[in-house]
Amino acid sequence: MDNFIERQKRAPVYEALERFRRQRVVPFDVPGHKRGRGNPELVQLLGEKCVGLDVNSMKPLDNLCHPVSVIYDAEALAAEAFGAAHAYFMVGGTTSSVQSMVLSACKAGDKIILPRNVHRSVINALVLCGAEPVYVNPDVDPHIGIALGMDLSQLKEAMDAHPDATAVFVNNPTYYGICSDLRSIVKLAHEHDMLCLVDEAHGTHLYFHDELPVSAMEAGADMAAVSMHKSGGSLTQSSLLLLGESMNTRYVEQIINLTQTTSASYLLLSSLDISRRNLALRGHDSFEKVRQMAEYARSEINSIGGYYAYGKDLVNGRSIYDYDVTKLSVYTRDIGLTGIEVYDLLRDEYDIQIEFGDIGNILAYISIGDRIQDIERLVGALEDIKRLYHKPTSKLHNAEYITPIVAATPQKAFYSDKELVPIRETAGRICGEFVMCYPPGIPILAPGEMITKEIIDYTLFAKEKGCSMQGPEDGSLERLNVLKE
Repeated sequence: MDNFIERQKRAPVYEALERFRRQRVVPFDVPGHKRGRGNPELVQLLGEKCVGLDVNSMKPLDNLCHPVSVIYDAEALAAEAFGAAHAYFMVGGTTSSVQSMVLSACKAGDKIILPRNVHRSVINALVLCGAEPVYVNPDVDPHIGIALGMDLSQLKEAMDAHPDATAVFVNNPTYYGICSDLRSIVKLAHEHDMLCLVDEAHGTHLYFHDELPVSAMEAGADMAAVSMHKSGGSLTQSSLLLLGESMNTRYVEQIINLTQTTSASYLLLSSLDISRRNLALRGHDSFEKVRQMAEYARSEINSIGGYYAYGKDLVNGRSIYDYDVTKLSVYTRDIGLTGIEVYDLLRDEYDIQIEFGDIGNILAYISIGDRIQDIERLVGALEDIKRLYHKPTSKLHNAEYITPIVAATPQKAFYSDKELVPIRETAGRICGEFVMCYPPGIPILAPGEMITKEIIDYTLFAKEKGCSMQGPEDGSLERLNVLKE
């Protein structure tokens, strides 16, 4: 353990940047702002030190496309800290990590088993590679309307029906904190000669506290995409891709380099390096404080009445195998307001910015940067909102998503001939584009799915309530792209 601590005290990329900064090298390379001299407004915004470290790949700083020195060392330390066989620094967000996983496991015509409540990046990857999704449609909680985890019996059914599938994809946890039985899923996948890919965009902290749900690498998964910039404290757009022992690293590296930039930001790379060090040295204590703050907030919000801040009480050992208590997810419809209405009120009237609001819930993201006084302010604002803005309750359109009817693969539908049709006239047609509320970025419709009246009503209700609707070519959402008949 002492050797681990000593090794993890290092931050090779950060240290190399500090050495480089002291050298005062004259730049005749990119970026063209030349340490900020060519763009004084940028220096004013970001500061001289920050702009001075926005540099190009060079021998002393290594190269992300083929690391051999400081980036290579930093990735090895990240792998050790997260209990992975290999780790890759990703600068295109966890979207790029997720897509690298899918593209590494699937090619055109392959099948991948996955829950339908995946992030848009997963289905985007299917558009790119031509793989066919086999959905295990998760149960939806009848009260709070959120999708639950993968039920093992339903997953086994899908595996038995599609023994030629190459991979199983799992969320760990979902945006709302729901965890499936990951150890058993990995075991099932491997028994069926399938890879297990895990989206841990919201699970960085699981690696650093033994009272939180199991992490992907601990469960024996083959690959995991980890959003260091969410709960891990690095800069936005920085992420990790973790590999288990079974993966061909050279092939995965080739896949990563198909889409990842050849001009990686050293601001992002150094933030990954420093944040990994911080978590390895102080992660357990930091996330214990996060856990306590979230549980305190949950208790205080539930004492207001009308709100339901859910947690471990949801666990049923099947579709909700475990719950990530650091997630402060709150059901709001019992005070007569949608989550997006509460989200807007918190921002506009109380200067509180939460992560998202959807049809029925809000999520306040609690992390290593929060303070107890901020929690108190949030609780007070929610109490105020209930008193001032509550309405008669309505259960109309409560679910997070509606189980789709898949009529074509995402790739085939995305690249088919399409026509724009008024949304109210699209029932029975096949959708040729994405429609989603963002966040959370789980598609209401994906290319290749049948449009139904229920989906149309849900989409227009979400738009009316103020959800940020993304995906369609027609930004007004008056028309949808459907496949030509």
